[in-house]
Amino acid sequence: MTRPDIEVNRQDRQQALDWINSRLGATDAQIEHLHMFVRMLLEEAEEQNLIAAATRRIIWSRHILDSAQLLDHVPRETSMSWIDLGSGAGLPGIVLAILRPADQFTLVERRPLRISWLERAIDRLELRNAHVCGTAVAAVPDQKFDVITARAFAPMPKLLAMAGRFATKDTLWLLPKGRSANDEVAAIPSWQNTFHVEPSVTDSESGIIVGRIDPKAIGPKGGVRR
Repeated sequence: MTRPDIEVNRQDRQQALDWINSRLGATDAQIEHLHMFVRMLLEEAEEQNLIAAATRRIIWSRHILDSAQLLDHVPRETSMSWIDLGSGAGLPGIVLAILRPADQFTLVERRPLRISWLERAIDRLELRNAHVCGTAVAAVPDQKFDVITARAFAPMPKLLAMAGRFATKDTLWLLPKGRSANDEVAAIPSWQNTFHVEPSVTDSESGIIVGRIDPKAIGPKGGVRR
């Protein structure tokens, strides 16, 4: 049971659900699973710092919709494999797994308490399309994925250097970066023909870095080889 002082803002919840229904065509079962996940996340946030206290009342827009909007940038008719780096609270990994049951999700997390949380959440939500890889990114076995995502995980150069081995030239990178998105892409001119920034539906000043890059073009420090 969540505390009265963090009661979820109903208008915020309804606006998030309206977007998810209209843009993604979520089923009743998927919406119920999102409600269940929100309840679980708020309860667990009392035990460990999964989400900022200031965002709990607006959890639907700040975390659920913020995660779900990534699906607006992927093909809907094709099943895909995803790797979510630094999955933490299950954002975006668990939200996406709920909404894309035909896709497969690998959630990478190295912190023991969060590994335990993710495993419990996946079990209670009966998500057969998601599993936790409980280790540092550097220790994840080599495997190629259709989509790489990471929410507030690492700066772009470090992220590309760490995760390039999971990509092919066709892998889509979907990286929610908040208000640093444009600055991160602009910081390295060679990225600007490779990545672009899509506006976030949850914050007009935030963005999602989207793009594809041949992993052979990623330098050892994350830059693009010429």
